[in-house]
Amino acid sequence: MPSRLVRKAVFPAAGLGTRFLPVTKAQPKEMLPLVDKPTIQYGVEEAAASGIEEVIMVTGSGKRSIVDHFDRNLELEFYLRDRGKDDLLEVLAGLDSLSDRVDITYIQQKRPLGLGHAVWTARRLVGGEPCAVLLADDVILGDPPVLKQLIDVHLDEGGATVLATRSVPQSQVGRYGIIATGKSQGRVHEVLDVVEKPDPAEAPSDLAILGRYVLAADVFKALDGSKPGAGGEIQLTDAIRATIATNRVVAVEFTGDYYDTGEVPGYLRANISLALKRPDLREQLAPYIRELLSGQNPDRGL
Repeated sequence: MPSRLVRKAVFPAAGLGTRFLPVTKAQPKEMLPLVDKPTIQYGVEEAAASGIEEVIMVTGSGKRSIVDHFDRNLELEFYLRDRGKDDLLEVLAGLDSLSDRVDITYIQQKRPLGLGHAVWTARRLVGGEPCAVLLADDVILGDPPVLKQLIDVHLDEGGATVLATRSVPQSQVGRYGIIATGKSQGRVHEVLDVVEKPDPAEAPSDLAILGRYVLAADVFKALDGSKPGAGGEIQLTDAIRATIATNRVVAVEFTGDYYDTGEVPGYLRANISLALKRPDLREQLAPYIRELLSGQNPDRGL
C-alpha cells in the first residue's frame, strides 16, 4: 500500500522575477527580504514546523545565493564571535537549526516551462511519495501552519490531493487557479474541477488556490504527459484536474495571515504589515506612517 505520509516538500524557485526588475537581474526574487528574512525562509520554516523532513529546491541559473543562505558561513560566525556580537550569532544559530531540521537538496529546472514542469523536475527526488509544494511568493503565517492543515486533511481523506484555498474578490479571479466544489464539510470542499486563470464571468467559484499543495503520487504521472496550457506553460492545475476522475481531490479554506509577495504592491504591503507586527519596529514606524497619511513630511530636514 502506498505511503500517505508527507515527508518531502518541493519549492519551485527557478523563476526570473521579471516583475521586480531591475533588482532581480542579479538577485533571486526568493531572496528579497520581508523585514529581515528572505521570503523563501518563511516557507522553509513553515515546512519544518509541519513535519517535513526534506526540502527540494527547484532552482535555475543565478540562484546561488539561495544555497549560500541555508549554508553555514564560518567566516561570518568567527567575525561576530570575535567582536562579541552574541545577539547576531543567535540569529545565525537559528538559521543553522532550521537547516538541521530539514535536509535541503537542489535540482535545476533547465527550461522555464511553468509551475507544472518545475514540480515535475523534482519527480525522481520525490520518488513516488505524496509531497507538498510551497510557492515562496505566497507567505502564509498560521497556527497551526497552513501546510500542517493540509497534511492533516490529506491523512483524514485517505491520501487525497489537497489544495489551499481562500475566497478572492471577483476582480482578482483571473489571476489564480479556481476550483469548482461539490460536497463540503466545514472548511473542506470536494473539488470537481480546477480552471487555471479563468475569465471572471465564467469562473466556477471565487475560491482561489493559494500557493500550498499536498500532491498524491498520481499527479506526477499526470505531469508526465502534460501539454502546455494557459500562457503556453505546463500548468500544475491541469495535472491535478486530470486526476480528479481517479483520485480524490479536496480543498481547504485555510486559516492564517496571507501575503502575496509576487508583485511589487503586495510585497510592499507585506513588509509594512509584518514590520508593524513587531513591537520593536512598530514603535518607530507607526508614528512615521501616521504623519505620512496626515500629509505631513516627516523626512523634511533629515
